[in-house]
Amino acid sequence: MSPIDNPGTTTKPKTKPKTKIARPPLWKVILLNDDYTPREFVVQVLKAVFRLNESQSYRVMMTAHQKGACVIAVYTRDVAETKAKEATDLGKMNGYPLYFTTEKEE
Repeated sequence: MSPIDNPGTTTKPKTKPKTKIARPPLWKVILLNDDYTPREFVVQVLKAVFRLNESQSYRVMMTAHQKGACVIAVYTRDVAETKAKEATDLGKMNGYPLYFTTEKEE
């Protein structure tokens, strides 16, 4: 007897289990303050590596200057580490102790 013949019977459609794809964990790129790197150079690096505009770069630089560190952006781990290394290397190439680090976002 089919469900059409017997209206009191209900059948559930078969569902396929959906696999959930987890988003990769995010990492923060952090600018650490130092007393030797000129402010103008820090702003240039922030604009070049992180694509910030002039006012955003200045704000980030001043926050790091006043508080000791500032989160610049949040990326996947490989992007965050690449950008932090690129920015730190720009400082080294110009003789400055400019340093960027990464930290896992919680």
